[in-house]
Amino acid sequence: MQKIQMKTPLVEMDGDEMTRIIWKLIKEELLEPFVELKTEYYDLGLPERDRTDDQVTIDASNAAKKYGVAVKCATITPNAQRVEEYHLKEMWKSPNGTIRAILDGTVFRAPILIDSIKPVVKNWKKPITIARHAYGDVYKASEMRIPGKGKAEIVFIDENGNETRQTVYDFECPGVLQGQYNKDTSIRSFAHSCFKYAIDTKQDLWFSTKDTISKKYDHTFKDIFAEVYEADYKETFEKLGITYFYTLIDDAVARVIRSEGGYIWACKNYDGDVMSDMVSTAFGSLAMMTSVLVSPDGNYEYEAAHGTVTRHYYKYLAGEETSTNPMATIYAWTGALRKRGELDGLADLSAFADKLEEACIDTLNDGIMTKDLAGLAEGIKVTTATTGEFISAIRERLEKKLA
Repeated sequence: MQKIQMKTPLVEMDGDEMTRIIWKLIKEELLEPFVELKTEYYDLGLPERDRTDDQVTIDASNAAKKYGVAVKCATITPNAQRVEEYHLKEMWKSPNGTIRAILDGTVFRAPILIDSIKPVVKNWKKPITIARHAYGDVYKASEMRIPGKGKAEIVFIDENGNETRQTVYDFECPGVLQGQYNKDTSIRSFAHSCFKYAIDTKQDLWFSTKDTISKKYDHTFKDIFAEVYEADYKETFEKLGITYFYTLIDDAVARVIRSEGGYIWACKNYDGDVMSDMVSTAFGSLAMMTSVLVSPDGNYEYEAAHGTVTRHYYKYLAGEETSTNPMATIYAWTGALRKRGELDGLADLSAFADKLEEACIDTLNDGIMTKDLAGLAEGIKVTTATTGEFISAIRERLEKKLA
C-alpha cells in the first residue's frame, strides 16, 4: 500500500515517562506504516528542557506559530521531588503554561464516548466540552517565600513613571506570596473563541468565575464576556436558539452535576484544568479526554488532557507489562493530522485520521480495552489488554479499513 503523503510538517513535541513510550509505539504501529510522516521534532522531555534551560519549549512554541499545527506528548511539570529525581538546575515552569502563553489560545477539552461505558453521573447523556482559557493566571505567576515579618505590596509603574501601590498583607510571620496577571486582549480573544465555537457546534455556552470574591480580577473576565456577547454574538445566538449563561463557579459545578450535558463550559485557566479532569473521569477515564489549544490567529496544538502516567512508567522500568490507555494520545495525533489535511487540502490525510479514530472505537466496542476502562464497561464481554495488545488490535482494524 502506498503511504499517504504530507506537504507541511506537524510540529512534534515529545514528552516524558509512560506517555513518551506510548508516543513511540503509536508512531511505529499506527502512523508510520500508513503515512509518510513529516514532522519538525522537539524533545520536551524533562532532561532536554533542563539541558537547554527550557529554551526548547520556547523554540517548539514558535515553531507551532510558524507551521500552524502541533501535536504534543504529555510532559512533567517538576516539583521539588522531581528536581531531586532528575537532578535539575531549577524547578522549571509548566511547558504547557509556556506554550499557551506564547500561542495565547483557548483549550477545548471533550470526552471520547462509547456506548458500553456510561457516565458516573447517570443523568449525563451528552458530552460536556470544557473551554479553558490557556493564558496567564497561576500558570505564569511569580511567587515568593516570605521569611518573616514585613509588608507585601503590589506595585504598578505606568509608562510615564507614575506609581500605584496597594498593600497585599502585613506579614507578622513567615508565609507565601503570589502575583498573577491576565490581559484584556487575551480575555477578549478567549471570549471570541468560546462564542465562535458555540456557534460552530450549536451548543449553549456557560461561563463561570468567582466575581463576588474577586471583584477586580474575576469581574473583569465577566464584564468582557458580557461586552463581547452583546456586541458581536447575541443576535446569532438567538437566531440559533442557543444561550449564553453566566454564573458563579460553585453554582456552575452544582448545575453541571444536575444537567444532561451537551454544552460548552468556559472556565478560567485553573478552573478549566481541574474541571476537565473531573468531567473526563466522570465520563469514564482521563485517558478518554481530547484537548486542543486554538489560538486567535488560527494555530492549533493537540494533546492528551492527562499527565505522564508516572506509576505505570515505574512498572515499565521494572520490566512489568502495563495496561495504559493510549486513546487520548492517539486522538491528539488524529486531530493534528486531520487539521493538517484540512489546511493543506489533503483529503486522504484527513480521511486517514477519521479511519484511525473509527478503528479505535471499533476496538473498544468489540470489548478490547485497557484496565482503566475494563471495569466500567457494561453489556459486552470485555478482554483486558496490555498497552501493546490494545494498539495491535487497533492496527488490525485500521488495516481492514484501509484495504
